[in-house]
Amino acid sequence: MASSSFQALYSLIRYARGYRRQIITASICSAVNKLFDIAPEILIGIAIDVVVNQQSSFVAQLGVESPAMQITLLAVLTFLIWAGESIFEYAYLILWRNLAQQLQSDLRQDGYEHLQKLDMAYFESRSSGELISVLNDDVNQLERFLDGGANALIQVFVTVIAVGGVFFYISPMIALLAFTPIPVIIYGAFAFQKRAQPLYDDVRRRVGDLSSRLANNIGGIATIKSFTAEKREAAELRRISESYVASNRAAIRVSSAFIPIIRMAILAGFLATLVVGGMQALDGELGVGAYGVLVFLTQRLLWPLTSLAGTVDLYERAMASTRRILGLLDTPVTVVDSTRGEAVSFSVADDIRFNAVNFAYAQAAAPTLRDVDLTIEGGSTLALVGTTGSGKSTLIKLLLRFYDPSSGGITIGSHDIRQVSLQNLRDAIGLVSQDVFLFDGSLFENIAYARPDADREAVEQAARMAEAWSFISRLPEGLDTQIGERGVRLSGGQRQRISLARALLKDPAILILDEATSAVDNETEAAIQRSMVKIRQDRTLIIIAHRLSTVVDADRIVVLEDGKIMESGSHSQLLASNGAYYRQWRVQTGVHA
Repeated sequence: MASSSFQALYSLIRYARGYRRQIITASICSAVNKLFDIAPEILIGIAIDVVVNQQSSFVAQLGVESPAMQITLLAVLTFLIWAGESIFEYAYLILWRNLAQQLQSDLRQDGYEHLQKLDMAYFESRSSGELISVLNDDVNQLERFLDGGANALIQVFVTVIAVGGVFFYISPMIALLAFTPIPVIIYGAFAFQKRAQPLYDDVRRRVGDLSSRLANNIGGIATIKSFTAEKREAAELRRISESYVASNRAAIRVSSAFIPIIRMAILAGFLATLVVGGMQALDGELGVGAYGVLVFLTQRLLWPLTSLAGTVDLYERAMASTRRILGLLDTPVTVVDSTRGEAVSFSVADDIRFNAVNFAYAQAAAPTLRDVDLTIEGGSTLALVGTTGSGKSTLIKLLLRFYDPSSGGITIGSHDIRQVSLQNLRDAIGLVSQDVFLFDGSLFENIAYARPDADREAVEQAARMAEAWSFISRLPEGLDTQIGERGVRLSGGQRQRISLARALLKDPAILILDEATSAVDNETEAAIQRSMVKIRQDRTLIIIAHRLSTVVDADRIVVLEDGKIMESGSHSQLLASNGAYYRQWRVQTGVHA
Protein backbone atom coordinates (compact mmCIF):
# COMPACT_ATOMS: atom_id res chain seq x y z
CA MET A 1 0.00 0.00 0.00
CA ALA A 2 2.81 2.38 0.91
CA SER A 3 4.41 1.76 -2.46
CA SER A 4 1.17 2.93 -4.08
CA SER A 5 1.47 6.30 -2.34
CA PHE A 6 5.12 6.62 -3.33
CA GLN A 7 4.18 5.71 -6.90
CA ALA A 8 1.54 8.45 -6.83
CA LEU A 9 4.13 10.93 -5.51
CA TYR A 10 6.62 9.89 -8.20
CA SER A 11 3.94 10.31 -10.88
CA LEU A 12 3.07 13.74 -9.50
CA ILE A 13 6.73 14.81 -9.56
CA ARG A 14 6.99 13.65 -13.17
CA TYR A 15 3.86 15.59 -14.05
CA ALA A 16 5.31 18.71 -12.38
CA ARG A 17 8.68 18.50 -14.15
CA GLY A 18 8.00 21.87 -15.76
CA TYR A 19 8.15 23.37 -12.25
CA ARG A 20 11.37 21.59 -11.28
CA ARG A 21 13.33 24.79 -10.74
CA GLN A 22 10.60 26.26 -8.56
CA ILE A 23 10.33 23.04 -6.54
CA ILE A 24 14.08 22.94 -5.96
CA THR A 25 14.19 26.63 -4.99
CA ALA A 26 11.24 26.22 -2.61
CA SER A 27 12.86 23.14 -1.05
CA ILE A 28 16.16 25.00 -0.52
CA CYS A 29 14.33 27.91 1.11
CA SER A 30 12.48 25.47 3.41
CA ALA A 31 15.76 23.79 4.37
CA VAL A 32 17.65 27.05 5.01
CA ASN A 33 14.74 28.42 7.02
CA LYS A 34 14.83 25.36 9.26
CA LEU A 35 18.61 25.69 9.74
CA PHE A 36 18.11 29.29 10.86
CA ASP A 37 15.24 28.10 13.07
CA ILE A 38 17.50 25.63 14.88
CA ALA A 39 20.40 28.07 15.35
CA PRO A 40 18.95 30.14 18.29
CA GLU A 41 18.90 27.03 20.52
CA ILE A 42 22.60 26.57 19.82
CA LEU A 43 23.27 30.26 20.59
CA ILE A 44 21.41 29.94 23.93
CA GLY A 45 23.72 27.10 24.90
CA ILE A 46 26.74 29.13 23.82
CA ALA A 47 25.46 32.11 25.84
CA ILE A 48 25.18 29.90 28.93
CA ASP A 49 28.73 28.74 28.27
CA VAL A 50 29.87 32.40 28.09
CA VAL A 51 28.20 33.25 31.41
CA VAL A 52 29.64 30.20 33.16
CA ASN A 53 33.15 30.03 31.66
CA GLN A 54 33.68 33.63 30.51
CA GLN A 55 37.32 34.00 29.26
CA SER A 56 37.58 30.23 28.73
CA SER A 57 34.30 29.86 26.89
CA PHE A 58 33.85 28.44 23.42
CA VAL A 59 33.55 31.94 21.94
CA ALA A 60 36.72 33.06 23.73
CA GLN A 61 38.59 30.31 21.93
CA LEU A 62 37.58 32.00 18.68
CA GLY A 63 39.50 35.13 19.71
CA VAL A 64 36.81 37.21 21.49
CA GLU A 65 38.06 37.25 25.08
CA SER A 66 35.83 39.90 26.70
CA PRO A 67 32.57 38.31 28.03
CA ALA A 68 30.69 41.53 27.22
CA MET A 69 31.93 41.40 23.62
CA GLN A 70 31.03 37.72 23.46
CA ILE A 71 27.45 38.47 24.53
CA THR A 72 27.30 41.38 22.05
CA LEU A 73 28.53 39.12 19.27
CA LEU A 74 25.89 36.52 20.16
CA ALA A 75 23.21 39.24 20.11
CA VAL A 76 24.27 40.35 16.62
CA LEU A 77 24.29 36.76 15.41
CA THR A 78 20.84 36.20 16.91
CA PHE A 79 19.49 39.25 15.08
CA LEU A 80 20.98 38.08 11.77
CA ILE A 81 19.68 34.55 12.26
CA TRP A 82 16.16 35.73 13.08
CA ALA A 83 16.21 38.07 10.09
CA GLY A 84 17.45 35.25 7.85
CA GLU A 85 14.78 32.91 9.18
CA SER A 86 12.07 35.49 8.44
CA ILE A 87 13.37 36.16 4.93
CA PHE A 88 13.52 32.48 4.00
CA GLU A 89 10.14 31.80 5.59
CA TYR A 90 8.64 34.51 3.41
CA ALA A 91 10.42 33.02 0.39
CA TYR A 92 9.29 29.44 0.93
CA LEU A 93 5.71 30.51 1.69
CA ILE A 94 5.55 32.48 -1.55
CA LEU A 95 7.17 29.70 -3.58
CA TRP A 96 5.17 26.78 -2.19
CA ARG A 97 1.84 28.59 -2.26
CA ASN A 98 2.34 29.86 -5.79
CA LEU A 99 3.42 26.37 -6.85
CA ALA A 100 0.28 24.94 -5.24
CA GLN A 101 -1.89 27.43 -7.13
CA GLN A 102 -0.15 26.93 -10.46
CA LEU A 103 -0.08 23.15 -10.21
CA GLN A 104 -3.71 22.84 -9.18
CA SER A 105 -4.69 25.12 -12.05
CA ASP A 106 -2.68 23.00 -14.51
CA LEU A 107 -4.11 19.74 -13.19
CA ARG A 108 -7.68 21.01 -13.38
CA GLN A 109 -7.14 22.44 -16.87
CA ASP A 110 -5.31 19.37 -18.19
CA GLY A 111 -7.89 17.10 -16.59
CA TYR A 112 -10.76 19.03 -18.16
CA GLU A 113 -9.11 19.17 -21.59
CA HIS A 114 -8.37 15.43 -21.47
CA LEU A 115 -11.94 14.79 -20.35
CA GLN A 116 -13.23 16.56 -23.47
CA LYS A 117 -11.22 14.17 -25.65
CA LEU A 118 -12.73 11.00 -24.19
CA ASP A 119 -15.53 9.25 -26.03
CA MET A 120 -19.12 9.34 -24.85
CA ALA A 121 -18.88 5.84 -23.34
CA TYR A 122 -16.65 7.25 -20.61
CA PHE A 123 -19.28 9.78 -19.58
CA GLU A 124 -22.09 7.26 -19.78
CA SER A 125 -20.33 5.03 -17.23
CA ARG A 126 -19.64 7.83 -14.74
CA SER A 127 -21.71 10.46 -13.03
CA SER A 128 -21.07 14.16 -13.52
CA GLY A 129 -20.76 14.54 -9.74
CA GLU A 130 -17.89 12.04 -9.65
CA LEU A 131 -16.01 13.90 -12.40
CA ILE A 132 -16.63 17.27 -10.74
CA SER A 133 -15.30 15.79 -7.49
CA VAL A 134 -12.05 14.79 -9.22
CA LEU A 135 -11.56 18.14 -10.95
CA ASN A 136 -12.53 20.18 -7.91
CA ASP A 137 -12.30 18.41 -4.53
CA ASP A 138 -9.33 16.18 -5.38
CA VAL A 139 -7.36 19.00 -6.98
CA ASN A 140 -8.04 21.18 -3.93
CA GLN A 141 -6.91 18.38 -1.60
CA LEU A 142 -3.59 18.20 -3.43
CA GLU A 143 -3.31 21.98 -3.28
CA ARG A 144 -3.64 21.86 0.52
CA PHE A 145 -0.76 19.41 0.77
CA LEU A 146 1.52 21.50 -1.46
CA ASP A 147 0.51 24.61 0.47
CA GLY A 148 1.97 23.32 3.75
CA GLY A 149 2.56 19.59 3.89
CA ALA A 150 5.50 19.46 1.48
CA ASN A 151 7.37 22.14 3.43
CA ALA A 152 6.65 20.32 6.72
CA LEU A 153 8.11 17.05 5.42
CA ILE A 154 11.28 18.78 4.17
CA GLN A 155 11.76 20.64 7.43
CA VAL A 156 11.37 17.49 9.54
CA PHE A 157 14.04 15.80 7.42
CA VAL A 158 16.40 18.79 7.70
CA THR A 159 15.83 18.98 11.45
CA VAL A 160 16.79 15.34 11.97
CA ILE A 161 19.97 15.70 9.87
CA ALA A 162 21.11 19.05 11.30
CA VAL A 163 20.33 18.35 14.95
CA GLY A 164 21.77 14.87 14.62
CA GLY A 165 25.05 16.35 13.40
CA VAL A 166 25.25 18.69 16.40
CA PHE A 167 24.39 15.87 18.82
CA PHE A 168 27.07 13.52 17.48
CA TYR A 169 29.61 16.35 17.57
CA ILE A 170 28.91 17.12 21.25
CA SER A 171 28.18 13.64 22.64
CA PRO A 172 27.79 10.52 20.46
CA MET A 173 26.38 8.51 23.39
CA ILE A 174 23.60 11.01 24.14
CA ALA A 175 22.94 11.31 20.41
CA LEU A 176 22.27 7.59 20.21
CA LEU A 177 19.91 7.77 23.20
CA ALA A 178 18.07 10.82 21.87
CA PHE A 179 17.69 9.29 18.43
CA THR A 180 16.46 5.92 19.67
CA PRO A 181 12.75 6.92 19.36
CA ILE A 182 13.12 8.07 15.76
CA PRO A 183 13.03 4.56 14.19
CA VAL A 184 9.88 3.89 16.25
CA ILE A 185 8.35 7.11 14.95
CA ILE A 186 9.29 6.35 11.35
CA TYR A 187 8.01 2.79 11.62
CA GLY A 188 4.80 4.16 13.10
CA ALA A 189 4.46 6.62 10.23
CA PHE A 190 4.79 3.86 7.64
CA ALA A 191 2.43 1.60 9.56
CA PHE A 192 -0.05 4.46 9.71
CA GLN A 193 0.39 5.11 6.01
CA LYS A 194 -0.28 1.46 5.20
CA ARG A 195 -3.48 1.43 7.22
CA ALA A 196 -4.61 4.90 6.20
CA GLN A 197 -4.24 4.63 2.40
CA PRO A 198 -7.29 2.41 1.69
CA LEU A 199 -9.30 4.44 4.18
CA TYR A 200 -8.54 7.69 2.38
CA ASP A 201 -9.20 6.09 -1.00
CA ASP A 202 -12.64 5.24 0.35
CA VAL A 203 -13.08 8.81 1.64
CA ARG A 204 -12.42 10.20 -1.85
CA ARG A 205 -14.95 7.76 -3.36
CA ARG A 206 -17.55 8.87 -0.82
CA VAL A 207 -16.90 12.49 -1.77
CA GLY A 208 -17.63 11.56 -5.38
CA ASP A 209 -20.88 9.85 -4.37
CA LEU A 210 -21.94 12.88 -2.35
CA SER A 211 -21.11 15.32 -5.16
CA SER A 212 -22.96 13.15 -7.66
CA ARG A 213 -26.09 13.00 -5.54
CA LEU A 214 -26.11 16.74 -4.95
CA ALA A 215 -25.63 17.48 -8.66
CA ASN A 216 -28.44 15.09 -9.63
CA ASN A 217 -30.86 16.41 -7.04
CA ILE A 218 -30.25 20.07 -7.79
CA GLY A 219 -30.60 19.41 -11.54
CA GLY A 220 -33.78 17.39 -10.97
CA ILE A 221 -35.39 19.60 -8.35
CA ALA A 222 -38.56 20.02 -10.43
CA THR A 223 -39.05 16.25 -10.63
CA ILE A 224 -38.39 15.89 -6.90
CA LYS A 225 -41.00 18.52 -6.12
CA SER A 226 -43.56 17.12 -8.52
CA PHE A 227 -43.38 13.72 -6.86
CA THR A 228 -43.22 15.28 -3.36
CA ALA A 229 -40.03 13.29 -2.84
CA GLU A 230 -38.23 15.94 -0.78
CA LYS A 231 -38.17 13.86 2.41
CA ARG A 232 -37.11 10.73 0.56
CA GLU A 233 -34.27 12.53 -1.21
CA ALA A 234 -33.21 14.27 2.01
CA ALA A 235 -33.08 10.87 3.72
CA GLU A 236 -31.01 9.42 0.87
CA LEU A 237 -28.62 12.36 0.97
CA ARG A 238 -28.34 11.91 4.74
CA ARG A 239 -27.48 8.24 4.21
CA ILE A 240 -24.73 9.08 1.71
CA SER A 241 -23.46 11.92 3.90
CA GLU A 242 -23.34 9.62 6.92
CA SER A 243 -21.40 7.07 4.87
CA TYR A 244 -18.89 9.82 4.11
CA VAL A 245 -18.73 10.74 7.81
CA ALA A 246 -18.24 7.08 8.77
CA SER A 247 -15.49 6.70 6.18
CA ASN A 248 -13.75 9.79 7.52
CA ARG A 249 -14.27 8.58 11.08
CA ALA A 250 -12.38 5.37 10.32
CA ALA A 251 -9.46 7.37 8.89
CA ILE A 252 -9.50 9.79 11.83
CA ARG A 253 -9.44 6.89 14.30
CA VAL A 254 -6.21 5.60 12.75
CA SER A 255 -4.54 9.03 12.53
CA SER A 256 -5.54 9.98 16.08
CA ALA A 257 -3.98 6.84 17.53
CA PHE A 258 -0.65 7.75 15.94
CA ILE A 259 -0.12 11.01 17.87
CA PRO A 260 -0.06 9.56 21.44
CA ILE A 261 2.41 6.88 20.35
CA ILE A 262 4.73 9.54 18.94
CA ARG A 263 4.42 11.64 22.11
CA MET A 264 5.55 8.75 24.31
CA ALA A 265 8.49 8.02 22.00
CA ILE A 266 9.47 11.71 22.14
CA LEU A 267 9.26 11.66 25.93
CA ALA A 268 11.67 8.73 26.07
CA GLY A 269 14.23 10.58 23.94
CA PHE A 270 13.88 13.79 25.92
CA LEU A 271 14.25 12.02 29.29
CA ALA A 272 17.36 10.22 28.06
CA THR A 273 18.99 13.55 27.12
CA LEU A 274 17.84 15.26 30.31
CA VAL A 275 19.01 12.55 32.70
CA VAL A 276 22.18 11.22 31.03
CA GLY A 277 23.33 14.65 29.89
CA GLY A 278 22.62 16.09 33.35
CA MET A 279 24.68 13.36 35.02
CA GLN A 280 27.56 13.98 32.65
CA ALA A 281 27.38 17.73 33.31
CA LEU A 282 27.42 17.12 37.08
CA ASP A 283 30.45 14.86 36.69
CA GLY A 284 32.22 17.46 34.60
CA GLU A 285 32.26 15.25 31.50
CA LEU A 286 29.98 17.67 29.65
CA GLY A 287 30.03 21.45 29.72
CA VAL A 288 27.00 23.31 31.06
CA GLY A 289 26.61 25.19 27.80
CA ALA A 290 26.83 21.97 25.77
CA TYR A 291 24.25 20.40 28.09
CA GLY A 292 21.95 23.36 27.49
CA VAL A 293 22.38 22.99 23.72
CA LEU A 294 21.47 19.29 23.91
CA VAL A 295 18.37 19.88 26.03
CA PHE A 296 17.10 22.67 23.81
CA LEU A 297 17.88 20.77 20.61
CA THR A 298 16.16 17.64 21.89
CA GLN A 299 12.98 19.68 22.04
CA ARG A 300 13.71 21.10 18.61
CA LEU A 301 14.43 17.62 17.22
CA LEU A 302 11.59 15.64 18.66
CA TRP A 303 8.74 18.08 19.14
CA PRO A 304 8.15 18.73 15.40
CA LEU A 305 7.68 14.99 15.00
CA THR A 306 4.37 15.33 16.88
CA SER A 307 3.04 17.06 13.77
CA LEU A 308 4.31 14.23 11.58
CA ALA A 309 1.03 12.36 12.00
CA GLY A 310 -0.92 15.36 10.74
CA THR A 311 1.51 15.84 7.86
CA VAL A 312 1.37 12.18 6.87
CA ASP A 313 -2.42 12.36 7.17
CA LEU A 314 -2.43 15.32 4.76
CA TYR A 315 0.02 13.46 2.52
CA GLU A 316 -2.17 10.35 2.37
CA ARG A 317 -5.26 12.38 1.54
CA ALA A 318 -3.31 14.18 -1.19
CA MET A 319 -1.93 10.95 -2.68
CA ALA A 320 -5.44 9.42 -2.74
CA SER A 321 -6.55 12.49 -4.69
CA THR A 322 -3.46 12.34 -6.91
CA ARG A 323 -4.26 8.77 -7.91
CA ARG A 324 -7.75 9.84 -8.99
CA ILE A 325 -6.54 12.93 -10.88
CA LEU A 326 -3.69 11.17 -12.69
CA GLY A 327 -5.98 8.19 -13.28
CA LEU A 328 -8.24 10.53 -15.23
CA LEU A 329 -5.28 11.91 -17.18
CA ASP A 330 -4.10 8.35 -17.95
CA THR A 331 -7.49 7.27 -19.33
CA PRO A 332 -6.78 6.36 -22.98
CA VAL A 333 -8.45 8.34 -25.75
CA THR A 334 -10.21 5.83 -27.99
CA VAL A 335 -11.53 8.29 -30.59
CA VAL A 336 -8.18 9.58 -31.80
CA ASP A 337 -8.18 12.98 -33.50
CA SER A 338 -6.48 13.00 -36.88
CA THR A 339 -4.00 15.83 -37.40
CA ARG A 340 -2.62 14.63 -40.74
CA GLY A 341 -3.04 16.40 -44.04
CA GLU A 342 -4.51 19.72 -45.00
CA ALA A 343 -7.74 21.13 -43.65
CA VAL A 344 -10.79 19.64 -45.37
CA SER A 345 -13.72 21.75 -46.50
CA PHE A 346 -16.99 19.85 -46.78
CA SER A 347 -19.79 21.02 -49.06
CA VAL A 348 -23.48 20.33 -49.49
CA ALA A 349 -22.63 18.27 -52.60
CA ASP A 350 -20.74 15.65 -50.58
CA ASP A 351 -22.48 12.31 -50.17
CA ILE A 352 -22.40 10.58 -46.79
CA ARG A 353 -21.75 6.84 -46.89
CA PHE A 354 -21.96 4.23 -44.15
CA ASN A 355 -20.05 1.22 -45.44
CA ALA A 356 -20.78 -2.13 -43.72
CA VAL A 357 -20.90 -0.41 -40.33
CA ASN A 358 -21.13 -2.52 -37.20
CA PHE A 359 -21.21 -1.14 -33.68
CA ALA A 360 -21.83 -2.38 -30.15
CA TYR A 361 -21.82 -0.35 -26.96
CA ALA A 362 -19.53 -1.52 -24.19
CA GLN A 363 -21.19 -4.19 -22.02
CA ALA A 364 -24.18 -4.30 -24.36
CA ALA A 365 -25.84 -7.67 -24.74
CA ALA A 366 -26.07 -7.38 -28.53
CA PRO A 367 -24.71 -5.15 -31.33
CA THR A 368 -26.64 -1.92 -31.90
CA LEU A 369 -25.84 -1.69 -35.63
CA ARG A 370 -25.33 -4.64 -37.96
CA ASP A 371 -23.77 -4.32 -41.43
CA VAL A 372 -25.37 -0.97 -42.19
CA ASP A 373 -24.84 0.20 -45.77
CA LEU A 374 -26.38 3.61 -46.34
CA THR A 375 -25.75 6.44 -48.78
CA ILE A 376 -27.15 9.92 -48.08
CA GLU A 377 -26.96 12.05 -51.20
CA GLY A 378 -25.51 15.52 -50.75
CA GLY A 379 -28.19 18.21 -50.51
CA SER A 380 -31.00 15.72 -49.87
CA THR A 381 -33.27 15.27 -46.89
CA LEU A 382 -33.08 11.84 -45.27
CA ALA A 383 -35.34 10.64 -42.46
CA LEU A 384 -34.41 7.83 -40.07
CA VAL A 385 -37.37 6.17 -38.37
CA GLY A 386 -37.82 3.09 -36.26
CA THR A 387 -38.63 1.89 -32.79
CA THR A 388 -36.66 2.95 -29.72
CA GLY A 389 -33.27 1.22 -29.65
CA SER A 390 -33.23 0.49 -33.37
CA GLY A 391 -29.94 2.38 -33.86
CA LYS A 392 -31.08 5.72 -35.32
CA SER A 393 -29.26 8.00 -32.86
CA THR A 394 -26.25 5.67 -32.85
CA LEU A 395 -25.73 6.33 -36.57
CA ILE A 396 -25.56 10.06 -35.78
CA LYS A 397 -23.12 9.52 -32.92
CA LEU A 398 -20.87 7.59 -35.27
CA LEU A 399 -21.12 10.32 -37.92
CA LEU A 400 -20.04 12.90 -35.33
CA ARG A 401 -17.34 10.49 -34.11
CA PHE A 402 -18.62 10.43 -30.56
CA TYR A 403 -17.74 6.76 -31.10
CA ASP A 404 -15.92 4.84 -33.82
CA PRO A 405 -17.53 1.83 -35.53
CA SER A 406 -16.53 -1.64 -34.38
CA SER A 407 -15.99 -2.38 -38.08
CA GLY A 408 -16.73 -0.71 -41.37
CA GLY A 409 -16.27 2.96 -42.15
CA ILE A 410 -17.97 6.28 -42.81
CA THR A 411 -17.06 8.73 -45.56
CA ILE A 412 -18.18 12.25 -46.42
CA GLY A 413 -17.40 12.96 -50.05
CA SER A 414 -14.08 11.22 -50.66
CA HIS A 415 -12.87 11.56 -47.07
CA ASP A 416 -12.87 8.83 -44.44
CA ILE A 417 -13.99 10.72 -41.34
CA ARG A 418 -11.28 9.00 -39.26
CA GLN A 419 -8.69 10.74 -41.43
CA VAL A 420 -10.28 14.16 -40.90
CA SER A 421 -9.64 16.31 -37.82
CA LEU A 422 -12.52 16.38 -35.35
CA GLN A 423 -12.54 20.17 -35.71
CA ASN A 424 -13.12 19.94 -39.48
CA LEU A 425 -15.68 17.16 -39.14
CA ARG A 426 -17.82 18.71 -36.41
CA ASP A 427 -17.61 22.20 -37.90
CA ALA A 428 -19.41 20.76 -40.93
CA ILE A 429 -22.25 19.25 -38.87
CA GLY A 430 -24.98 20.99 -36.91
CA LEU A 431 -26.86 18.96 -34.29
CA VAL A 432 -30.24 19.70 -32.74
CA SER A 433 -31.04 16.98 -30.24
CA GLN A 434 -34.11 16.09 -28.24
CA ASP A 435 -32.29 16.80 -24.98
CA VAL A 436 -31.53 20.50 -25.44
CA PHE A 437 -28.70 21.94 -23.36
CA LEU A 438 -28.58 25.70 -22.93
CA PHE A 439 -26.01 27.59 -20.89
CA ASP A 440 -26.67 30.02 -18.07
CA GLY A 441 -26.52 33.35 -19.88
CA SER A 442 -28.45 35.46 -22.37
CA LEU A 443 -30.33 34.31 -25.44
CA PHE A 444 -27.74 36.07 -27.58
CA GLU A 445 -24.87 34.19 -25.91
CA ASN A 446 -26.61 30.84 -26.33
CA ILE A 447 -27.37 31.30 -30.02
CA ALA A 448 -23.93 32.83 -30.70
CA TYR A 449 -22.28 29.82 -29.01
CA ALA A 450 -22.05 28.33 -32.50
CA ARG A 451 -20.11 31.37 -33.75
CA PRO A 452 -18.70 33.53 -30.94
CA ASP A 453 -17.76 36.24 -33.46
CA ALA A 454 -21.31 36.56 -34.83
CA ASP A 455 -22.96 39.99 -34.69
CA ARG A 456 -26.52 40.70 -33.57
CA GLU A 457 -27.82 40.81 -37.12
CA ALA A 458 -26.58 37.27 -37.84
CA VAL A 459 -27.99 35.99 -34.54
CA GLU A 460 -31.36 37.60 -35.24
CA GLN A 461 -31.43 36.11 -38.74
CA ALA A 462 -30.75 32.62 -37.32
CA ALA A 463 -33.50 33.14 -34.74
CA ARG A 464 -35.96 34.16 -37.47
CA MET A 465 -35.09 31.12 -39.57
CA ALA A 466 -35.69 28.88 -36.53
CA GLU A 467 -39.08 30.55 -35.90
CA ALA A 468 -37.75 31.76 -32.55
CA TRP A 469 -37.85 35.50 -33.20
CA SER A 470 -41.59 35.69 -32.65
CA PHE A 471 -41.22 35.02 -28.92
CA ILE A 472 -37.78 36.65 -28.50
CA SER A 473 -39.07 39.98 -29.84
CA ARG A 474 -41.84 39.99 -27.24
CA LEU A 475 -39.41 39.69 -24.31
CA PRO A 476 -38.60 43.01 -22.56
CA GLU A 477 -34.85 42.50 -23.01
CA GLY A 478 -35.02 40.63 -26.31
CA LEU A 479 -31.80 38.80 -27.10
CA ASP A 480 -30.29 40.07 -23.86
CA THR A 481 -32.81 38.11 -21.77
CA GLN A 482 -31.12 35.90 -19.16
CA ILE A 483 -32.49 32.35 -19.42
CA GLY A 484 -31.04 30.71 -16.29
CA GLU A 485 -29.18 27.43 -15.92
CA ARG A 486 -30.12 24.96 -18.69
CA GLY A 487 -32.60 27.58 -19.98
CA VAL A 488 -34.93 27.03 -17.04
CA ARG A 489 -36.79 30.30 -17.72
CA LEU A 490 -37.89 29.14 -21.17
CA SER A 491 -40.54 26.64 -22.16
CA GLY A 492 -39.56 23.33 -23.75
CA GLY A 493 -40.61 24.54 -27.19
CA GLN A 494 -38.69 27.80 -26.81
CA ARG A 495 -35.55 25.93 -25.77
CA GLN A 496 -35.87 23.69 -28.81
CA ARG A 497 -36.14 26.67 -31.17
CA ILE A 498 -33.14 28.36 -29.57
CA SER A 499 -31.20 25.13 -30.07
CA LEU A 500 -32.22 25.10 -33.72
CA ALA A 501 -31.20 28.76 -34.15
CA ARG A 502 -27.80 27.94 -32.63
CA ALA A 503 -27.26 25.14 -35.13
CA LEU A 504 -28.40 27.32 -38.06
CA LEU A 505 -26.04 30.14 -37.10
CA LYS A 506 -23.24 27.64 -37.59
CA ASP A 507 -24.46 27.30 -41.23
CA PRO A 508 -23.30 23.66 -41.48
CA ALA A 509 -23.20 21.61 -44.67
CA ILE A 510 -24.96 18.82 -42.76
CA LEU A 511 -27.79 19.49 -40.30
CA ILE A 512 -29.13 16.78 -38.00
CA LEU A 513 -32.46 17.01 -36.19
CA ASP A 514 -32.41 14.18 -33.64
CA GLU A 515 -35.95 13.81 -32.29
CA ALA A 516 -36.18 17.60 -32.34
CA THR A 517 -40.00 17.57 -32.32
CA SER A 518 -40.71 14.54 -30.13
CA ALA A 519 -41.22 16.47 -26.87
CA VAL A 520 -42.63 19.80 -28.06
CA ASP A 521 -46.11 21.23 -28.39
CA ASN A 522 -48.04 21.39 -31.65
CA GLU A 523 -47.23 25.07 -32.12
CA THR A 524 -43.49 24.43 -31.82
CA GLU A 525 -43.72 21.39 -34.10
CA ALA A 526 -45.52 23.50 -36.70
CA ALA A 527 -42.89 26.25 -36.33
CA ILE A 528 -40.04 23.77 -36.82
CA GLN A 529 -41.85 22.27 -39.81
CA ARG A 530 -42.08 25.73 -41.37
CA SER A 531 -38.41 26.25 -40.62
CA MET A 532 -37.46 23.05 -42.41
CA VAL A 533 -38.72 24.37 -45.70
CA LYS A 534 -36.01 27.04 -45.53
CA ILE A 535 -33.49 24.97 -43.60
CA ARG A 536 -33.25 22.12 -46.11
CA GLN A 537 -32.09 24.44 -48.87
CA ASP A 538 -28.35 24.32 -49.57
CA ARG A 539 -27.56 21.64 -47.02
CA THR A 540 -27.91 17.93 -46.32
CA LEU A 541 -30.65 17.40 -43.75
CA ILE A 542 -30.93 14.27 -41.60
CA ILE A 543 -34.08 13.92 -39.51
CA ILE A 544 -34.61 11.35 -36.79
CA ALA A 545 -38.24 11.18 -35.75
CA HIS A 546 -40.87 9.08 -34.07
CA ARG A 547 -43.66 11.30 -35.42
CA LEU A 548 -43.93 10.17 -39.02
CA SER A 549 -45.97 13.26 -39.88
CA THR A 550 -42.76 15.31 -39.63
CA VAL A 551 -40.89 13.29 -42.30
CA VAL A 552 -43.47 12.80 -45.06
CA ASP A 553 -41.70 15.38 -47.22
CA ALA A 554 -38.26 13.81 -46.88
CA ASP A 555 -36.57 12.79 -50.12
CA ARG A 556 -35.89 9.39 -48.60
CA ILE A 557 -37.03 7.57 -45.48
CA VAL A 558 -34.98 4.73 -43.98
CA VAL A 559 -36.61 2.33 -41.52
CA LEU A 560 -34.33 0.70 -38.95
CA GLU A 561 -35.11 -2.33 -36.81
CA ASP A 562 -32.65 -4.07 -34.46
CA GLY A 563 -29.73 -2.19 -35.98
CA LYS A 564 -30.54 -3.17 -39.59
CA ILE A 565 -32.08 -1.29 -42.49
CA MET A 566 -35.46 -2.90 -43.14
CA GLU A 567 -36.95 -0.50 -45.69
CA SER A 568 -35.98 2.55 -47.69
CA GLY A 569 -37.89 4.86 -50.00
CA SER A 570 -40.19 7.88 -50.15
CA HIS A 571 -43.28 8.23 -47.98
CA SER A 572 -45.63 7.08 -50.75
CA GLN A 573 -43.37 4.16 -51.73
CA LEU A 574 -43.15 2.89 -48.15
CA LEU A 575 -46.90 3.12 -47.64
CA ALA A 576 -47.41 1.15 -50.83
CA SER A 577 -45.05 -1.59 -49.65
CA ASN A 578 -47.26 -2.43 -46.64
CA GLY A 579 -44.17 -3.01 -44.47
CA ALA A 580 -43.01 -1.77 -41.07
CA TYR A 581 -43.37 1.90 -42.05
CA TYR A 582 -46.96 1.35 -43.20
CA ARG A 583 -47.84 -0.41 -39.94
CA GLN A 584 -46.32 2.39 -37.88
CA TRP A 585 -48.10 5.05 -39.98
CA ARG A 586 -51.38 3.24 -39.51
CA VAL A 587 -50.95 3.22 -35.73
CA GLN A 588 -50.01 6.91 -35.55
CA THR A 589 -52.79 8.14 -37.83
CA GLY A 590 -55.46 5.92 -36.31
CA VAL A 591 -56.24 4.21 -39.62
CA HIS A 592 -56.83 0.49 -39.03
CA ALA A 593 -57.27 -2.21 -41.56
